[in-house]
Amino acid sequence: MALSRHIEHHFNATDTVRDIVIGMSDGLTVPFALAAGISGAVAATNIVVTAGLAEIAAGAISMGLGGYLAARTDREHYETERQREEDETYQMPDAEREEVAQILREYGLSDAELQPVVNTLSNNRKQWVDFMMRFELGLEEPDPRRATRSALTIALSYIAGGFVPLSPYILIPNIQTALLVSIGVTLLALFVFGFVKGRFTGIHPFRSALQTILVGGLAAAVAFALARLIG
Repeated sequence: MALSRHIEHHFNATDTVRDIVIGMSDGLTVPFALAAGISGAVAATNIVVTAGLAEIAAGAISMGLGGYLAARTDREHYETERQREEDETYQMPDAEREEVAQILREYGLSDAELQPVVNTLSNNRKQWVDFMMRFELGLEEPDPRRATRSALTIALSYIAGGFVPLSPYILIPNIQTALLVSIGVTLLALFVFGFVKGRFTGIHPFRSALQTILVGGLAAAVAFALARLIG
């Protein structure tokens, strides 16, 4: 009897999705809140557009730099811990072998079963260190290109998100009409973004969409109210 091949489908782009979520969520909410807030204090769309473009540029640079530094920190942390583990395999090999054995015991292996595994691992220092990094420290080796990719992904996502609430002010000269259209398209974009984010992250899509709308709408409402109050 022929056995059908079992094919597993796993989502492997979690870092990229996380960067898109970070950039897009801030890009939709911050310029939206800024534009709505300024709309409550001024009567000209060109002022909103100028301030919005400046905010998008500054926000994209700031968010991208933050993503770059975070990824670099993860890489440096991994390299530091790996060097420490490698040094320990030279300085205290017996203690490190016992740590491997202890980890394997937690998976239900008996001493007789785990000893050959410990011996095999300790004969290959790279695999030994790889095992300790993964199962003792819970660290995966970061992609060396992650920092640059993360910075670009977050920055571009921020820009893409930021132009959604700002575009009505660019296209519509009447500021009140532009504000209403901006609210509509941004809430729709927040809903779609939240829904898609929920599908990728395992959260119920509609719950994720409603949470995203709530956060973005609340931020814009507060900014608009403050601008009205001050103006």
